[in-house]
Amino acid sequence: MSPDLRRLLENALPQGTEWGSLRRVRTAGRSYRAKDGKFDSAFDCVTEGYMLEVLYQGQFGYAALASPAPAALRSAAERALRLAMAAAPRASFHFDLEVRPPTVLRYESPRRLRAAFGADLLSHQAVQLTEAMRISAKIAQAAAEIEARDIETELVSTSGAAIEQHLHLLGYGVQAIARAGGVTQLRSANGPRGRNYQGGWEFLDLAGGEAEARRIAEQALELLSAPECPTLQADLVLAPDQMMLQIHESVGHPLELDRILGDERNYAGSSFVKLEDIGTLRYGSELMNITFDPTLPSEAASYGADDIGNPAQKEFLVKDGILVRALGSLESQQRSGQPGVANQRAQDWFRAPIDRMANLNLEPGQDRVADIIAVIEQGVFMEANRSWSIDDHRNKFQFGCEYARLIEHGKLTKTVRNPNYRGVSATFWRNLFKVGDVSSFGLFGTPNCGKGEPNQVITVGHASPVCAFRDVEIFGGDS
Repeated sequence: MSPDLRRLLENALPQGTEWGSLRRVRTAGRSYRAKDGKFDSAFDCVTEGYMLEVLYQGQFGYAALASPAPAALRSAAERALRLAMAAAPRASFHFDLEVRPPTVLRYESPRRLRAAFGADLLSHQAVQLTEAMRISAKIAQAAAEIEARDIETELVSTSGAAIEQHLHLLGYGVQAIARAGGVTQLRSANGPRGRNYQGGWEFLDLAGGEAEARRIAEQALELLSAPECPTLQADLVLAPDQMMLQIHESVGHPLELDRILGDERNYAGSSFVKLEDIGTLRYGSELMNITFDPTLPSEAASYGADDIGNPAQKEFLVKDGILVRALGSLESQQRSGQPGVANQRAQDWFRAPIDRMANLNLEPGQDRVADIIAVIEQGVFMEANRSWSIDDHRNKFQFGCEYARLIEHGKLTKTVRNPNYRGVSATFWRNLFKVGDVSSFGLFGTPNCGKGEPNQVITVGHASPVCAFRDVEIFGGDS
């Protein structure tokens, strides 16, 4: 903990402030990109700043600033207090300090390999990954990116909170675009920016990366001559890298409690889920078990406490298919009277925390992938998200994938291109009939989940086994 952070807070707060907190965030990020066997770009960026928060007559006021100079902090505190005082007579709800716990903790992402790789090695590796994909003149573009972020957060409050967190995030990806005649196909490593983890440099597989990149390029070429995905009503099997998107859009966003309360209605939309559904709604089949779990060490959005100091713990959102709680922070819980989770998160020092996803996972089942395929007479196995569309109630959706194979008489057969499927969120999940075991469990994440006004872009994690759904509307690119 910075030795003077609490002193800076206490000296900054003006008379009349009932409670205050000061949050410091320092983010150091770097990225290396290559295209077609050549170095493309790099960046190295460090940002640091402070968010000052006050409470007055049940209302919170915020002010962000880049400098910890005492005069700047006093000015920011006065500005935050004026905002809270202006809101007090117009408030629709009055909060108390139950929503700002006096938590004391330290958290750091567990790492096996702590020493960072140098810029020369990472740039060279990105180039080598693209070289590995240039296996044919039909590869129109080969691209690779390696990025890392270290995020230090400190939070102190007048009620005794003292939190230090240090998150280490690593992401990487490769993609190949193949083109022949009028056909263009893209294949990537688990979809756009899906490879995001928290931990040390052990997640960057330098030894196996080039072999994987070559396989991706081979599949891009394979898709050029593959037939279009047929149009049919059939069983759908989704790989974990597509389940990531399915969970994110049709479970994560609909269950954000502030969205259910109407906060996002004029920007990102509302939800088909109602407050009275919590505890009663059959969201999916009995095989559907969705957890909020920011305690998994290597998943992208793990932490010890959220950005208001609520300690993190694993909670079931959907248990045996029944919706049991929403993604609601302490503020949303107090407003709604419904149970929630530790998910009030901010993008950076210049944003106030709001209800967000963190790690949202589908718990493994009992079936091996081969046994799931074996019971399907007609279906399609899809991998890696390529496109998504969902209405502003997070209900009706249409998703496209990069790669698919037909399932015929219990066996995986030919590859098809441009696979898509559509459905309605709860109806789709009620048709879940097979959940893979832990051997099919895949862990992914995305660094660019957007929400809020002003907009906040944040990292979330998703993990899932292979899953199978009955009676899904499937179609190809020509439909």
